[in-house]
Amino acid sequence: MKRLALAGSTTVITGAANGMGAQIARILAADGVHLALIDHDADALATVVAALPPTTVTTHVVDLRDDDAVFAAAADISGAHPRISALITCAGSSMLGTLDQLTMEEMRWLADVNLWGTVSITKALLPSLRASPAAHITHLASIYALAAPAGRIPYALSKYAVRGFSEALRHELEGTTVTVGAVYPAGVRTGIILHGRYAAAIDPAVAARAAEAQAAMYHTEPADAAAAIVRATVRRRARTMVGREARLVDVLVRLAPAAYWRVMRRPLRDATDTTTPIG
Repeated sequence: MKRLALAGSTTVITGAANGMGAQIARILAADGVHLALIDHDADALATVVAALPPTTVTTHVVDLRDDDAVFAAAADISGAHPRISALITCAGSSMLGTLDQLTMEEMRWLADVNLWGTVSITKALLPSLRASPAAHITHLASIYALAAPAGRIPYALSKYAVRGFSEALRHELEGTTVTVGAVYPAGVRTGIILHGRYAAAIDPAVAARAAEAQAAMYHTEPADAAAAIVRATVRRRARTMVGREARLVDVLVRLAPAAYWRVMRRPLRDATDTTTPIG
């Protein structure tokens, strides 16, 4: 498949104010790519833009849970950028807690952010992507869209759904100028788990302990993950693993689809423990 030539065209990035989204913006700006950056944090978004190499950039402060706001932003982006060649969805959050600890509202909140925000911006921008001579959509899934650990039900269900959405959309768009891929990062040091949410029923000190145990397992630098995501977008890859752990888990799940948790349980023990009291 012919690679995308992103320079001179526009890439839209969600979750662009921090983490991998911000790193991707820096890489693409240095390569002469025009950018439309989306995030709910206006101040952090402005800070990212101020540090970018010179390029054409528009910023859009949007809560991706608000469908009307998403479609209005997509219309603004399409009006300001005549050729959109890529969409990279980095926006997302995390949620700690067991099913007993979590409320339905807490789980729905995460699904609205991770899944429905991804679906809505993709649907809203798809006409503009179709209008480009060639375009690619990159959705960030997760290692937990390959294997579902205890204590991460809302996150795993939202990321498995992103995986399913990406694969089904890729099949729908076969034969068109738009291709779709999903990226499965493992252990990227973005701070998402430390700044994510946890069930209100959990003792904050217990939640912090679990989050810190999870963060200690992260080994991939955001800049390295961002570079891999950019390569996957340019090469229009359908499936990309980021980090050694993601590749290992991918193989493990294929070999033991019903028993992989026996292998994963011990290393994730502290990171999934949201019930043992402190002290």
